[in-house]
Amino acid sequence: MTRRQLLSSTGLGFGTVALAHLLRADTVHQDLRPRKGHFPARAKAMIQLVHNGGPSQMDLFDPKPELTRMAGKPHPDGVEIHQPNNTNVLLPSPFAFRKHGQAGIEISEIMPKLAEAADELCLIRSMYSEHNNHPEGLNMLHTCRIFPGRPVLGAWISYALGSDNQNLPGYIVLRDPEGMPVSSRQLWSNGWLPALYQGVEFSSSGVPVHNLRPANPQPPGAQHNSLEFLAELNRKHQSSHPGESELEARIQNFELAARMQLAATEVLDLSKESEATRKAYGLDNPLTASFGMRCLMARKLVEAGVRFVQVFPGPGQPWDTHSKLKTDLPNICAKTDGPTVALINDLKARGLLDSTIVMWAGEFGRLPTTQNSDGRDHNRNAFSLFMTGGGFKRGFVYGETDEFGYKAVVNRVSVPSLQATILKQLGIDHERLTFFHAGRVENPTDIALSGARVVPELVA
Repeated sequence: MTRRQLLSSTGLGFGTVALAHLLRADTVHQDLRPRKGHFPARAKAMIQLVHNGGPSQMDLFDPKPELTRMAGKPHPDGVEIHQPNNTNVLLPSPFAFRKHGQAGIEISEIMPKLAEAADELCLIRSMYSEHNNHPEGLNMLHTCRIFPGRPVLGAWISYALGSDNQNLPGYIVLRDPEGMPVSSRQLWSNGWLPALYQGVEFSSSGVPVHNLRPANPQPPGAQHNSLEFLAELNRKHQSSHPGESELEARIQNFELAARMQLAATEVLDLSKESEATRKAYGLDNPLTASFGMRCLMARKLVEAGVRFVQVFPGPGQPWDTHSKLKTDLPNICAKTDGPTVALINDLKARGLLDSTIVMWAGEFGRLPTTQNSDGRDHNRNAFSLFMTGGGFKRGFVYGETDEFGYKAVVNRVSVPSLQATILKQLGIDHERLTFFHAGRVENPTDIALSGARVVPELVA
């Protein structure tokens, strides 16, 4: 009797369940070798610009003349109050909008560089989420659920497709060296996927990859001998603990680190970049230099074959404008606007934009009413974001909010549906990409609960 027959006939049929689990376990990827998706892909890499804090849609991307006309009056139906000091009084945008590009996309005056790139954008004005708190909103943006513990989008993509460069991680995180974003490393977690697929932090200040080389010089051959001995110990330990994904990931990371000693240094060598490129990214300006450096690094990493790069603009939640809207919002725009467009233009000039998805998004939007007399509270019912590259339509606006920008009302797009569309552009069917966890077949968009669907209108 074969093992398959034995399992199928044992335990009143429950052996079949065990067999299914074993067969599924046999297909779990534990490496970063490049893999093909379910169908031909329009894109092969992605850069996720995470503008956490809740960018204000009616002050950036979604002009609402009715807010100006009814300034100081109450919202007719009231709004969902999230935090104290939020009054039901409509607050007009202090910023002017103009139409830009052949598409005539209306963009705020505080994003002048982005306005110049209007014809490259696929602007979605009808996004909505499921929670008004930052941690839950960020979980939703990254994992399609408000609760922590699930793998983020970058981990799923890395798991599905591997990497085109075996000398660098498949998923790299570029955060502000001054501090962590809200929710910290949870935003690049592998969840219950193998640990190999979590995001790897690179620094945009000083040495890009810490601890690659010994702090003190060693005699010739000493480091090599130490690594060989460590590898032998790891192999022995692994043989007595099969299936430990963290141990397997640690071993592979040691091996990757040895290869990265040369590769990372070469890839992130900025001395080869022209003065014009450095200036375009704002490296000569203290205000834009930090974020610009991370955007430039993102281009170089994608160019080198890294599958997924995640970029954060600053520590904490820099777009969280509960007050001082008129000054704080222009400040964060001034820091990020130029480098963002430099990234888009640079990818396009190098022939990489068609194969690279760039996503600009926060976790939710803001309310049309007043908080602290000069700010806006959180709003899960509507927000704007944009995609570019990777086969997304260009010079295109999708969806609408109501007359005050409070709720998405036309062609509403959920976060899971947007992720399903992103995955499709990468050649991945969000329903067929699965992982067996805790007795349940999981997929990236949690389709059984979310009802996620690909939004074909967003792609060319």
